[in-house]
Amino acid sequence: MPRFDANIDLLFTERPFLSRFQAARDAGIDAVEILVPYAHDANEIASAARTANVEIALINTPMPDAESGDIGCAAQPDRREEFERLMAQALETATTIGAAGIHVMAGHGNAGDKVANDCLVANLKQAAIEAGPSGIRLMLEPLNTVDRPGYFLTTNDHACRLLDRIGAANVRLQFDAYHTQIMTGDLTRAFRDLFDRIGHVQIANPPDRHEPGVGEVDFDWFLRLVDTMGYPGPVGLEYTPSTTTEASLAWFRDHGFL
Repeated sequence: MPRFDANIDLLFTERPFLSRFQAARDAGIDAVEILVPYAHDANEIASAARTANVEIALINTPMPDAESGDIGCAAQPDRREEFERLMAQALETATTIGAAGIHVMAGHGNAGDKVANDCLVANLKQAAIEAGPSGIRLMLEPLNTVDRPGYFLTTNDHACRLLDRIGAANVRLQFDAYHTQIMTGDLTRAFRDLFDRIGHVQIANPPDRHEPGVGEVDFDWFLRLVDTMGYPGPVGLEYTPSTTTEASLAWFRDHGFL
């Protein structure tokens, strides 16, 4: 049976942030991921995770100005120094809170721009070196063009070409079933074909990014595929509940996953 992590910026939001770690554990989920840990004290996050006995699977690099759509700059050549500062902040935070992985956000750009591609490769090569001693893994995640128009990295194929150039074992593909379904579909073949490149898996159901059972994807099939393939990590629940978090988790219990 696959393990799960709860994205606590989207789930359990009925509760104060630091109480969401225990809420996840009480729901039978033994890990969490955090989109924006930087709004909270890192030592308090670490303490809340230890007290609840949950792992922290993933955080994102800091988003310079999320409200205006500026969510990263790894592929922006004119912001190399800024990226270095953001990456250092992410590594420091991940180390303090014990996060296993960091999603390195590319930011906006033209996927066909050679300079932008070269910039992202160079940035990730250096970041991989800096992350090496801590054992923290870095992730590249394509985002779909409906939710994130103008984002630089939109397909798994593009991400894998970049991974080939980066050539670092601690930089992996973040396979998001929601983004993949919107961009290319064919989830089963995509997951099987990319399995050896995947460092983290996330799910949400198109078209409205809700939980399994509310949308177009048969997640009973997909999660059993993830389990059969032997994916070792937690599957990130990165969805917006259609009602409440607890009600959305009923699908997982009804299908024998929790």
